[in-house]
Amino acid sequence: MAVPTTISIASTPNSFEYAAAITTSDTVSLTGITRAVYVGGAGNITAIMSNGDAVLFTAVPVGTVLPIRCTRINATATTATLLIAMY
Repeated sequence: MAVPTTISIASTPNSFEYAAAITTSDTVSLTGITRAVYVGGAGNITAIMSNGDAVLFTAVPVGTVLPIRCTRINATATTATLLIAMY
């Protein structure tokens, strides 16, 4: 069966157009609002959500894709490593 030509892969809910490594910061925002964050090294993540709320995700395992819309990952209290913003 051929892939339909009227559906863009980028427009499907669980796909991403691009990704970038995250440098954690308590003041500098990401380049946009994420659709998800990939966690390459286990730990805690303090995310600033798109509505401005700070949320602490604890004990996030390696390989997790957090489906969160955030504008920043704070350096304070974030122990997870190798974070990738997916847009």
